Amino acid sequence: MRHNRDEKRFDRTYSHLKSMLANMTNDLVMHGRIKTTTPKAKVLRSYAEKMITLGKNGSLAARRRAFAFMRNKTAVHKLFTDVAPLFKERNGGYTRILKLGNRPGDNASMSIIELVEGAAAAVAVEPAKPARKPAARKAKAPAKAKEEAPEKKEKAPARKAAPKKAAPKESAEKGEAKAPAKRAPKKAASKEE
Repeated sequence: MRHNRDEKRFDRTYSHLKSMLANMTNDLVMHGRIKTTTPKAKVLRSYAEKMITLGKNGSLAARRRAFAFMRNKTAVHKLFTDVAPLFKERNGGYTRILKLGNRPGDNASMSIIELVEGAAAAVAVEPAKPARKPAARKAKAPAKAKEEAPEKKEKAPARKAAPKKAAPKESAEKGEAKAPAKRAPKKAASKEE
């Protein structure tokens, strides 16, 4: 019995609940905001704020305690180097929950939990910068491909035509050779019985 317990279990085992909250905390630290159900967001808020408080402490012991819960080196590193310094002047209230409405499938109330204004923007901007550079490279690559494309189109049909003609003959020959060998022992076995 769970008398006098304040935490919600969400009809999960303790280990599953702990893993779910650790993963959600990792995602919140890495992305700055996540979309989840309102009850999960409310439970997550206390865990995320405890991790940010550990990050503000900055000691080795605090880093080990954060890693014991989060179990993700990159998320812990980002928490201590990028996220926690943004909240040095703030005493609690590092996250906010924005209600979105209900999910169409099961009518569950949905929310976005995010780090407060300055921190969410700073965390979200960092991953966006590397994503733009590969997009520019991809834009240059198709331009080269378009120039080379007419040459490939002329060569490609000749290559594809020859293997298609040869492939059915080989498969037919293999199929004919193997089929009688498999059927013959079965017929012989059925005649003997």
